[in-house]
Amino acid sequence: MAIGIINHHSARMKVLAVRRRLSLAIFACAVVAGLGLAPARAEYPEKIIKIVVPFAAGGGTDIIARTTAQEIQTDLGKSVIIENKPGAGTIIGTQTVATSDPDGYSLLMATFAHAVNPSLYNKLPFDPHKDLAAVSLIARSFNIVVVNPASKINSIADLIAEARANPGKLNFGTFGTGTSAHLAGELFNAMAKVKMTAVPYKGAAPAISDLLGGQIDVMFTTVASAASLVAAGQLRALAVTSTERSAAFPQLPTVAEAGVPGYAAESWYGLYAPAKTPAPVIARLNQAVAKAVKSGGFKQLEANEGLIMVGSAPEELDRYVAQEEERWRKLVKDANIEVQ
Repeated sequence: MAIGIINHHSARMKVLAVRRRLSLAIFACAVVAGLGLAPARAEYPEKIIKIVVPFAAGGGTDIIARTTAQEIQTDLGKSVIIENKPGAGTIIGTQTVATSDPDGYSLLMATFAHAVNPSLYNKLPFDPHKDLAAVSLIARSFNIVVVNPASKINSIADLIAEARANPGKLNFGTFGTGTSAHLAGELFNAMAKVKMTAVPYKGAAPAISDLLGGQIDVMFTTVASAASLVAAGQLRALAVTSTERSAAFPQLPTVAEAGVPGYAAESWYGLYAPAKTPAPVIARLNQAVAKAVKSGGFKQLEANEGLIMVGSAPEELDRYVAQEEERWRKLVKDANIEVQ
């Protein structure tokens, strides 16, 4: 009787073991089949990439962005287009990218204003540190002081004299509050002890248009936006805002040597993606930019306009912008610069 019970139990255990092995086999087959049916992850990029420029078309940032787009699309194998979204001191364009899907298909060409806006606004509709991911610092540059060729101002000394003789009456055009053209002018006001009035525009192109038309008196504009006009004699250049003379404009003095000792102002161009963009996508874009800044298109800008090409790692852009934020925070406070 005991033997019968043992045999019955043994047989039952064998049946259970067979069922278990069969279940595992079925599960394994299902997993394999599922893997076979799952689509493979496509390699980035699959579609058109958009670079948002937070200024009007035709200005310095637009030129840098279009050169970047042209060069990186060759390496990436997909079209890269430019979308100009000017307004609100670059906030409109920046917010567009900050709230876009983090998939690497919406990028931002950020500039000087990106590092200054946190000091200008009590609250931004995005967090520049948390909502955007650095891709690369593309280039650094200086600004150039330009006037209409018909102007009686022929030098920085003339500009200072005219501004002191007519406090508040000289107007300098900017690309918006807090942009490099604005703060370079405000720094000039502070260090030269003069008072010129800032006139904001939605980009370099409309501001330069009014300078050419005589509606404003002077601009501390980006080199990229003015170099061709200076070369054509349509604008008169007075000085560069860099610490040393530029090989692109060897005849021009620095503002510092022309009458404002210690003066220096720099502009820059950096590429960002929305935060949480996958690291491999950021790395691929960074790789494309590093190759682009060595291309013929950028070499020409470097030679003609005095750009300092960089093509940095993402963390280097983060460090640079942090330094710029600290540098300009004091001027914004001391000059009581407020957003209108």
